[in-house]
Amino acid sequence: MTVSDALIARTILAGTVAEAAPARDLPSAWERDAPEPAQAERRLLEAAHAIGDAAPIVPPLPPVQAGPLHALGIGALQAAFAAGATDPVTLVDALKARIARHPSGRDAVLALVPGAETAAEESARRIRTGEARPLEGVPFGVKDIVDCAGAPVTCGSHLTGARVADTDATVVARLRAAGAIPLAMLATTEFACGSAHNPRYGAVANPWNRARWTGGSSTGSGAALAARLMPLALGTDTGGSIRVPSAWCGLTGLKPTRGLVPRTGVAPLSWTLDHVGPMARSAEDLARVMPWITGPDGADPHAAGRYDATRAKGLSGLRVGVPDGWFTAMQDEAVLAAWQAMLLVLERQGARLVPVDLGAIATAHQDGYTIVMAELASLQEPDLDRAAALDPGTRARLEQGRLFSATDYLRALRRRPVVLEQVLDALAAVDVLVTPGLGGEAASLDTLTVEVDGAAHPLQAVLPRNTMLFDYTGLPALMLPTGRGRTGLPVAAQVVAKPYDDALCLGVGAAFQRETGHHLAAPPEAG
Repeated sequence: MTVSDALIARTILAGTVAEAAPARDLPSAWERDAPEPAQAERRLLEAAHAIGDAAPIVPPLPPVQAGPLHALGIGALQAAFAAGATDPVTLVDALKARIARHPSGRDAVLALVPGAETAAEESARRIRTGEARPLEGVPFGVKDIVDCAGAPVTCGSHLTGARVADTDATVVARLRAAGAIPLAMLATTEFACGSAHNPRYGAVANPWNRARWTGGSSTGSGAALAARLMPLALGTDTGGSIRVPSAWCGLTGLKPTRGLVPRTGVAPLSWTLDHVGPMARSAEDLARVMPWITGPDGADPHAAGRYDATRAKGLSGLRVGVPDGWFTAMQDEAVLAAWQAMLLVLERQGARLVPVDLGAIATAHQDGYTIVMAELASLQEPDLDRAAALDPGTRARLEQGRLFSATDYLRALRRRPVVLEQVLDALAAVDVLVTPGLGGEAASLDTLTVEVDGAAHPLQAVLPRNTMLFDYTGLPALMLPTGRGRTGLPVAAQVVAKPYDDALCLGVGAAFQRETGHHLAAPPEAG
């Protein structure tokens, strides 16, 4: 499939670049409340300091399930291990065989991680001898910007050559320490910001319909999970890159509170907005993982807080904020109908729906992209003489980032604490916010468009509308499936909470998934 550089550049910048304008919406310098960029980080750290050191609360194991091993989620696999119905060695062998024969094994999986078989044998031994660690024997995939010792980590770029990681990123090391097994390196858009058509490895097709995209930038994580090649994958999220492939592939993905999961060992796109988090098939499975990957590591200067499972609540009496305006515009009727159906499920379970106005979002949305593109341009400066080898999408964003003035960039940073307080004020009267997910079903790979009520729009004008704000503010946001769209592909909704209320997001998601089966749906088996 050939897609022109011009089309890629046009679609990847759509809706993300604003005309430079004086910041007349910010206080004057002589006023006491004139904002500074660091105030946003301070506000998030204040929330981190309120988190206790409660012991992890791990959901009970489900009953042992029948069916093929590749179809089992994390909890179901742990139950099968505990019952002796299978073991990690058998599981790893089965998943490797599935990767070898499945189309997504050819485009989503870049390489198998050396040592998975040995790790599986050690996990099997520990389970037999009663020494199992919290995630013993659970295989996981690693996005190709996250270091995994001994594995190729190329950031999806020709520029990185045959790079092999020397050490694990913090998040990978923590999963290994909890007994999980790194199984495969998974595709990404170039430097987590390029186009759907990666110049080094090609496009990653959506397992639900291979003419459609998974969504970026955690492309391989989305496709590998949907295709049932593994039960857990790591993603990163700077404008929506955990939540977008989760929405379009029928998965459940959490963008944690900023700093909750350290970024050490993860190639940066934007040091201000980058987040690292897990993707799986259910909110309950994510709750099994989060306690073991969070907390400061002494290296990431923004890492703070801990995952506190006690912050989760039942639905009875839960105040659910329901937005309008920006969040419901540019949304297909099928997406809105599935979102409204989710709200009714929550209401029937005792939640109270509360209208919420988050104020003007368009400027904050574009400010987020100003930060991303300016920081991308700064990070890529050492390789500007090789920019011709970049993905046209990466290059378009880099070139745009170099056009922003220092004032443009700093204005976007100065607005960040203002917008954070604006959003927190709006959320003061509710426990969580539930928004529609993405505006339509998965984008077409040949036109790079998303259909909304029958009209085609450049994918970037639709894809991140409801996600970027929560990278910009750092709030936790969970994406989960809510049904199918007009052509039978997954659609989704998003649960957002206050800083470090990640467990509350997962609790709401788990409660919804106990009442519905959307998260259980799988793509048709490849022929």
